[in-house]
Amino acid sequence: MKTALTIAGSDSSGGAGIQADIKTMMANGVYAMSAITALTAQNTTGVAAIQNATAEFLGQELDSVFNDIFPDAVKIGMVSESDLIQVIAGKLRRYKAKNIVVDPVMVATSGARLISEAAVDVLKNELFPLADLLTPNIPETEVLTGMQITTAEAMIEAARQVSEKYHCAVLCKGGHQLNDANDLLYVNGAYRWFEGKRINNPNTHGTGCTLSSAIASNLAKGFSMEESVNRAKDYISGALAAMLDLGKGSGPMDHGFAIKNNFTEEA
Repeated sequence: MKTALTIAGSDSSGGAGIQADIKTMMANGVYAMSAITALTAQNTTGVAAIQNATAEFLGQELDSVFNDIFPDAVKIGMVSESDLIQVIAGKLRRYKAKNIVVDPVMVATSGARLISEAAVDVLKNELFPLADLLTPNIPETEVLTGMQITTAEAMIEAARQVSEKYHCAVLCKGGHQLNDANDLLYVNGAYRWFEGKRINNPNTHGTGCTLSSAIASNLAKGFSMEESVNRAKDYISGALAAMLDLGKGSGPMDHGFAIKNNFTEEA
């Protein structure tokens, strides 16, 4: 069985972060492992508290994984402190990790900044050059390029700039008042649009985590970058179309929609 490692924060409500990543990886047919960067007390209505891991402990988590079950792919989510980012980058270089997908969680859907300017600089300088794929949303792509992205042409140009600067593939995610859920993959000087299916579901908590984890899972299984994105988009469409409705806010998707067997039956 192929394996994947998620390096991210824990979401106590289970819809995003480590929990969403593990569910996604399992649903996409790989063995999931984790290194937790932070604990969060959160639910579908918001985040109440955050407790970051220490850099030393995070390093021990990563050593424990890489020295035993070497991952075929690595997904990296929200990391809010510079010293944690530096530890991750150092370990990825040391172990020569492969198929690295970085979801640069810097700006929330609301537009709020999630990490400090200093941490963003460390993220760009230390972690991005190691990535095989970056998956920024439009606000994050604007931070990375200094551009204002209001058209499809601007989205293409911004993705090109990020790809050429960090020498990796870039999936610029729509869904933030531009192109609905259409995403743009820019790789090796060429681009392709992936059109999102129009699904009227307000429960979208953890979509970014889920998409990047699904891509990493498919890279782990040996699919090309383009096919991995295509398969991940199909998976997230199915998880949204299952119309799970939990919680009082923007609820989670049904990550296990495709897992149907006797164990899922209720009395």
